[in-house]
Amino acid sequence: MGKLVVSLDGVVIKEVQITKDKTTLGRRPYNDIVIDNLAVSGEHAVLQMVGADVFIEDLNSTNGTYINGKAIKKQLLTHNDTVEVGKYKIKYLVDDGQDYEKTMIMRPGATPPAFAPAAAGAAGAGGPSAIIKVLNGAAAGREVALTKVVTTVGKPGVQVASITKRPSGYAFAHVEGATRPSVNGVPLVGDSVPLRNGDVIELAGTQMQFIHR
Repeated sequence: MGKLVVSLDGVVIKEVQITKDKTTLGRRPYNDIVIDNLAVSGEHAVLQMVGADVFIEDLNSTNGTYINGKAIKKQLLTHNDTVEVGKYKIKYLVDDGQDYEKTMIMRPGATPPAFAPAAAGAAGAGGPSAIIKVLNGAAAGREVALTKVVTTVGKPGVQVASITKRPSGYAFAHVEGATRPSVNGVPLVGDSVPLRNGDVIELAGTQMQFIHR
């Protein structure tokens, strides 16, 4: 999904792929990203992955965490952001188009480009193993292949959820929004729920059926 490129005085020291829900950064050796420098706190910051998004949170470090020169407490990272910890610069890069899809935006009266018919054939000649089919609204009848590791659906700023492909199957999770999405009419409880063939998802007023072939 994304990676961090750690550099000091313009020299790249390490590259770290963000693959876990939580990635810790600090001076102590048990951190996922160890920066052995006295300007860096023992437990300096943590990166949290929520769906396709990565947030960084400062853990009340002595010298603070900066993004593009501005002190932050918690912030969503975007492509090419530079995180500064002590004298170290950490650039966040998104490997776009390989592991996740951009959020599918659903607007009444408009057919979202994410629901273009071509998307259904994205998995190649064999066809996708799982799809979501839109049941109502302007995009009713559209099918979207779940070919990515994480596919986000919904309306940014209103209600967004993610469907994650795991070895054991597909999981549905709430990403943002005051109201939780529902599966088969039951609001989502907890972090995520496994999806089964035929499940009906509802979020931001749109109903979608999960079909696992």
